[in-house]
Amino acid sequence: MEQVRLAKHHQFGASSEKSQYDQINLFNEAEATADEAKAEPELVEIERHYRKKAKENADRLPPDLPVEVVEHTLPKDKQKCPECGEALHIMGKDVRRELKLIPAKAVIVEHVRYTYACRDCEKNACGVPILKAPVDNPVIKGSFASPEAVAQIMTQKFVMGAPLYRQEQDFRRNGIYLSRQTMSNWLLKCSEDWLEPVYNALREILCTREVLHADETTLQVLHEPEKTAQNKSYMWMYRTSGEEQHPIVLYEYQPDRRAKHPAEFLKGFRGYLHADGYKGYHNLPEGITVVGCWAHARRKWDEALKVLPTKDRENSAALQGKRYCDGLFDIECSLQKLNSNERFQKRQELAKPLIDEFFAWLKSLNPAPKTSLGQAVHYMIKQRRYLERYLLDGRLEISNNRAERSIKPFVIDRKNFLFANTPRGAKASAVIFSIIETAKENGLNPYAYLVYIFKNAPNWDIHNNINALELLLPSNVPESCNSAAR
Repeated sequence: MEQVRLAKHHQFGASSEKSQYDQINLFNEAEATADEAKAEPELVEIERHYRKKAKENADRLPPDLPVEVVEHTLPKDKQKCPECGEALHIMGKDVRRELKLIPAKAVIVEHVRYTYACRDCEKNACGVPILKAPVDNPVIKGSFASPEAVAQIMTQKFVMGAPLYRQEQDFRRNGIYLSRQTMSNWLLKCSEDWLEPVYNALREILCTREVLHADETTLQVLHEPEKTAQNKSYMWMYRTSGEEQHPIVLYEYQPDRRAKHPAEFLKGFRGYLHADGYKGYHNLPEGITVVGCWAHARRKWDEALKVLPTKDRENSAALQGKRYCDGLFDIECSLQKLNSNERFQKRQELAKPLIDEFFAWLKSLNPAPKTSLGQAVHYMIKQRRYLERYLLDGRLEISNNRAERSIKPFVIDRKNFLFANTPRGAKASAVIFSIIETAKENGLNPYAYLVYIFKNAPNWDIHNNINALELLLPSNVPESCNSAAR
């Protein structure tokens, strides 16, 4: 019956796990809803009475947008006074502003490279020097792809979730016959030639940090050696902590979920790794300290509560366990503005006693192992040493939600493209996703950042010049790549 109730809730109920314990009592509504720190709304006078000022519009437009002025004037033959017939003059004007959106347009760029020779040497010398005007290397040799075109296709696919076949149809509607095979070749080539070196440099920086987050999700790859199309592959994700000035978010494709993959990816890393309860993370090298996720633990109690009939939820053990978790999250909310040292001290004073009380209470329970309550209790006891580790350092977080938020863009896009065709395509997708999500985390415009890489990487010898490669990292790009929303 618990499984039936939980399945029905997943299908028909709300997905939110927000706690809603008691409704506000009518007799203490003022005390329950009061917020003395919140300023009162500004009042405006309107003909002998007051009204709350209208809520400010959240829509904003960049101040540097070009303005197209359309003037509306009376015809010359009507610029006369209807009474006396004298000429009229302009006494004022009304201005109405509109936002005009222009669909993307395609332009052919011809690079004409001139060759120069000396007339005098042609007449009088044995040899004639020939000089050619300098020209930048293309993003793909022998192709009509431009940095802007490749960046646009990548942005549409990996930011906007538009698969290549939809882009192909959209191009066709505008008279441009660009096949998805050609676009796919562009993405693979540019990912391997220009984005992978940036990806590898970011990976080296990532492994020098002391606090990381990790998570993984499934991916279907159709043509994978020694596997059927129905077998699961995995996209792993690793990222820096919230205190990092220049965040890094990296994805890695792997054909399975074995623990050796994070161990190989994080080779050289020494520090704390936030992760969920998957046991594969618990077999990492000794220098890596795995920190458990209280959001996953809380979810067990939330599910144990949802499977109970409504009349049995009040004063249940499931509700009590969830309240313990909520208490720990409430403490974390109150410590957000503190520095890491202050947060560490406060956790010892406030969170540690509550955790000790929580686990002492768990020992008093003896639920049936296969019930939802039994699974919640068993999970907590089994994961205790990992769940308590966030108390070790003020830089650590109570949950791994930061990693789950970073892997969510891939999960959402997966609903559109559904699968990868080959392992090569899955690897390219991981690299492109990494560059784009890292750009977004650093306040960069993904399209502008990709254009910057594709214009400069082919001309800077980034495969042999480490200094040139560093100029392509998000921390070193020019302000022109910044997002307008930053």
